[in-house]
Amino acid sequence: MAYALCVILAVTVLALGLHIRSMRRAAREIVRELSEKLSEDTNTLISLSTADGEMRRLAAALNRELRSLRAARLRYRQGDRELKDAVTNVSHDIRTPLTAICGYLELLEREDLSPDARRYLDCISQRTEAMKSLTEELFRYSVVLSTEEELDPEPVDLNAAVEEAAAGFYAALTARGISPEISLPEARVVRSLDRAALSRVLSNLFSNALKYSDGDLAVTLTEAGDIAFSNAAAGLDPVQVGRLFDRFFSLEAARNATGLGLSIARTLAERMGGAIGAGYEDGRLTVTVSFPEA
Repeated sequence: MAYALCVILAVTVLALGLHIRSMRRAAREIVRELSEKLSEDTNTLISLSTADGEMRRLAAALNRELRSLRAARLRYRQGDRELKDAVTNVSHDIRTPLTAICGYLELLEREDLSPDARRYLDCISQRTEAMKSLTEELFRYSVVLSTEEELDPEPVDLNAAVEEAAAGFYAALTARGISPEISLPEARVVRSLDRAALSRVLSNLFSNALKYSDGDLAVTLTEAGDIAFSNAAAGLDPVQVGRLFDRFFSLEAARNATGLGLSIARTLAERMGGAIGAGYEDGRLTVTVSFPEA
């Protein structure tokens, strides 16, 4: 009798051990496959080798959530694509009447006008130029985010690129009383980048400094390929700085902008294998774009 009980107990322990082992294997399969499904753009679902009912029900529940997640992702992509198309179409449609308005404004400027009329005309001209600038930025944004746009990497001297961008903005900076301090390493820092995309990134970062600087700007390039734009910006706070790269985010101080400049810079930098971020400490805004050596 005791022998029979020992045999039954041994069989039971063995069965439990095998069941636990099977469940552990199923759990590992779920973890592995769930990680793969979330990281890859695939329509496949979680499949298990075990016949355990509870683990299979768990996998079925996760598969339902995966289907919901994919549907939400598809809706997001569709909405994002429709937004890009709408931005492209709207910016294109606005260009034609704006061109006509600018033409008529030029004709009016040749007429004899009273001082008040001349002042009104100047205000209209300024606002029209601002609208043209915003329209062009919207159009560039839609083009930059187009998946069809191809980058053409080539060896680029970051030292020369920073100097060229600074020279292009020097007049605008000094007009605001900003004397930029440019710090470059003695060694040439060369990276494989798209020259036009890099120029756009640097231009947008200088434009950002024009918007938010309280009167200074320090641009530093390191041999590691990090380019930092630092300036006093007492009107900002950490929450606002955390949103600077969000699409269409714009502060009241920059209400004449679409809020797309830094978003475009981030997209282009990441496409070239770089990274961009912003920090705020002791009243200073620092935007850093990094291009690590491949």
